[in-house]
This record gives sequence, C-alpha cells and structure tokens, in this order.
Amino acid sequence: MKAATLNEIKQELTNLPSTRVLELCLRLGRFKKENKELLTYLLFEAHNIPEFIENSIIEIETQFETINTSSVYFVKKSLRKILRLINKYSRYSGSANVEIELLIYFCTKINELKSSFKTNPVIFNIYQFQLKKINKVLITMHEDLQYDYQKQLDEL
Repeated sequence: MKAATLNEIKQELTNLPSTRVLELCLRLGRFKKENKELLTYLLFEAHNIPEFIENSIIEIETQFETINTSSVYFVKKSLRKILRLINKYSRYSGSANVEIELLIYFCTKINELKSSFKTNPVIFNIYQFQLKKINKVLITMHEDLQYDYQKQLDEL
C-alpha cells in the first residue's frame, strides 16, 4: 500500500466531520506506543512547555540513577538509551528550547559521572557529539536565548 502525502492527508482531514477525525485519532493511538505518546503530549503537555521540560528532566534523572556502573559497556548502553528518550521528547515538542534544555542537562549529568567513565573514548565521543548538536541548534535561535544558553554551555 502506498502512503499518501501529508498534503493529501491534510485535505482529507479538513473534509471529514469532527467525530470521524476523533475516531481516526483513537485508532491511530491504538497501534503504536509512540503514536499514543505523541497524542498524549499534544493533548495534555504541549500547552505547558516548562512543565514538560521539568517532567522530562525528572525522568532523565531517574534513568541516570538506574545506570549500572559495574562496567563501561553498561554505562554506554544506558547513555544511549537516555539519548533516545531525549531525542523522542525533542521530536514531540518540535522546539529548539526543549532540545537544548534536555541536552544541556544530559551533558551536566555526564560530567557528574565517575572520572573513570569520563576517560573512556566512547563516552567522551557521546558527550562531544551532544555538545556539537547543542551548538548546531543554538545557532538557529534568537540572540538573547543564544547568550543565555551559551553561558550554560561554558559552565560545562
């Protein structure tokens, strides 16, 4: 089955009655966990971005607390899992502010890891890549916000 373009879907949705759109959204939410999470974000959390960032940071914090530090392998695996979570939240919000806030928090938490893990080249590369990602997104933002976030980056 060939998927329709977004423009075609948009035109079709505008022609449907609201009850039918509601049915389609509920059916879409049933099939994938990500669809349900996105609908949850759009319906309940999109109107309050600071609270969404705070809740995301709390979840990231709990993920960092559960990192198995017995081996560098487990630390790397856990860091990648946390990054997938951050990327998912950034995609949901579509906001550069959310992405930068979460990535800066991630980098500060990496700095708090034991020094033996910081010397590992893979963990160091993960950290450096996130700093590059922050700088890439930072360039697209307003100058005042750039200045504020740059101060936070300099502390890292």
